[in-house]
Amino acid sequence: MTFHFQQAFRAVILAAFACFIMNLHLNGDIEKYVNPKYDLFSQTAASVFFLLFFIQLFRIWSRKNKHEHHCHHGCSHDHGHSRSPVKKVITYSILIFPLITGFLLPPQTLGAKVAAKKGTVLTSKRAEFQMQGETELDPSLYVHEGVVVDRKEIKQGEYEENMKRLDNDHVINMEDEVFEPYYGQINAEPEKYIGRTVKMKGFVYKEEGFQSNQLALTRFLITHCIADASSIGFLTEFDEAYTVEQDTWLEIEGIIKVTQYDGFKMPILKVTSWKIISEPDEPYVYPVYIKIK
Repeated sequence: MTFHFQQAFRAVILAAFACFIMNLHLNGDIEKYVNPKYDLFSQTAASVFFLLFFIQLFRIWSRKNKHEHHCHHGCSHDHGHSRSPVKKVITYSILIFPLITGFLLPPQTLGAKVAAKKGTVLTSKRAEFQMQGETELDPSLYVHEGVVVDRKEIKQGEYEENMKRLDNDHVINMEDEVFEPYYGQINAEPEKYIGRTVKMKGFVYKEEGFQSNQLALTRFLITHCIADASSIGFLTEFDEAYTVEQDTWLEIEGIIKVTQYDGFKMPILKVTSWKIISEPDEPYVYPVYIKIK
């Protein structure tokens, strides 16, 4: 019997990827990488890695053949030894690097630094609404990263009931499951909600140009995975804002007013109460998708 080290190494890599993905599901960290609606796909990927691992096990050992094929000079077919050692090292390094970082480094929640790199929190979405004529958009649609997408998968009736609560409740509670549609509607028609109270939680983001009593209370909207994350949030004002550091999680209540910022008209929350909270177990929010009959 001949032991093939390279085939064994490949089996270890396949098993490691399968274990890594399943571990993310077991400890709940998978939602820090992808939208929960893709859980089945990531579980399927882990199953495929396990399947490939078991197939690979049969390639680790092979029987010696007395009639081994000897390749003469001029043989043109590939025996799997044509890749140079340097290329092999590079290839395996690319595969191993995400495993090492994934197992050794805990997943980090996106925060203010990432929001700053992606551009302004406050005006990017508002600009999309205005450039595309937000008042003419179907209320069951939302503009996200330049693409009009359906709104988490719920029935039409449930969506309409949620939007009635937005219009009728004295306190607008920006819960995770309605955060995206509520945010979109309030930004599209801020004058309609003047004087209403908003209760929400998010992390602190401070942009250059903010006054000392201003900060943006922000959430990351994840459509598919963290690679497409976009930061959305409300400009808020309260006297102690300058004392609160970036990335601090707050829960606030504030009254909706309308202001001008960076050339755009937008809602602003005049904070009436606030408190520092721990980062929630689910720090991200997700688009809502309507089931069309």
